[in-house]
Amino acid sequence: MAVTPKIDTAQRRARLVHRHRLAAARRTDDVVRIADDVAALHASDPVTVYLSATARMRSPRLAAVDDALYTDRTLLRHHAMRRTLWVLGREAARVAHHAATRDVARVQRRQILAQVASGGIADPEAWVAGAAERITAELVAAGPLTAREIGRRLPELAVPLTLGSGSSTAKQGAHSRVLLLMGFEGRVLRARPTGSWINGQYRWAAAEAWVDGGLGEPLAPAVAAARLARAYLRAFGPATRADLQWWAGWTVATTAAALAAAGAAEVDMEEGTGYVLPDDLDPVPEHEPSVALLPGLDPATMGWKLRGFHLDPAHAGEMFDRNGNGGPAVWVDGRIAGGWVQRRDGTIAVRMLADVGAQRRAMVDEAAHALETLLGDVRFTVRFPAPMQARLLA
Repeated sequence: MAVTPKIDTAQRRARLVHRHRLAAARRTDDVVRIADDVAALHASDPVTVYLSATARMRSPRLAAVDDALYTDRTLLRHHAMRRTLWVLGREAARVAHHAATRDVARVQRRQILAQVASGGIADPEAWVAGAAERITAELVAAGPLTAREIGRRLPELAVPLTLGSGSSTAKQGAHSRVLLLMGFEGRVLRARPTGSWINGQYRWAAAEAWVDGGLGEPLAPAVAAARLARAYLRAFGPATRADLQWWAGWTVATTAAALAAAGAAEVDMEEGTGYVLPDDLDPVPEHEPSVALLPGLDPATMGWKLRGFHLDPAHAGEMFDRNGNGGPAVWVDGRIAGGWVQRRDGTIAVRMLADVGAQRRAMVDEAAHALETLLGDVRFTVRFPAPMQARLLA
């Protein structure tokens, strides 16, 4: 009878440090490699993309992230898993689109057709199709453009729609809703922001004008799901089935099928049954002491639904808000040991939740100073702050 391999908490932390490039020896200046190694970078907060990448670089440069996003265009910003906005390498974006985004796009299409119909348009399908064609033509001719600029250029598409219901309603131009749908469908991509790198208002570009071939050739959903599961397990394994299902936003059936198609191997963990790739059963050697100040929503913080192996459950209420968004975290040797915030004067304030010893605490202070230097005169507000941050800002 075959014995199921066991991966304990110490080994899970060692894998996290190794795979997520949190040890100094594992860092690289290849920004696309960084994004691929963690499957994808969270982009709901634009600051996350830059600080997640620079925290893993040997020679941190914010401009290197800009180059990958907007000059070389080797990284793409796209809605995917759980309807979240991500930054991914080109092939990773293609896989995520067919494994997750297309399902979201179908829901979005139904919603906008209903909204357009309620706005008094007799044939919503034809109107949305025509609007998408006109927006695409405008972007090809004059893009990238903001939604506001498109509304000014194509005022007949800026039909006011009522969003929400009851007392929670708002008005938005139909062209903005069509743009969002086109984004989910992979027909347009987010280009440069309207301001600096901390700004979350983006211009839009026709996908095939932004990158040759757009999001690439189609993939069968089952094939794409298997590839996405493999990318996830390579970055986060061992992980439970619940972890993968939560991260990908899949159903139970899709998750089980993707794990089977990926050839995932079962292992025993303290949390129960976990999964790794079949060629990933050998232990990872422990690294030298590792410290990293990671931003809110970093992939390491948000990669698992069950986080007990890297975060003391007693501290979860300090680091995660009620919606499950993780704030800026101090990582020490593969676990969250504290949190941090940028104060108005630019200093990085740290609050430790665990005793990490004098050597590692000195490394935390050094990392905080390095982050202050990297940010310079830039001041930002965390979009999803950790509950502990109110004390740090007081």
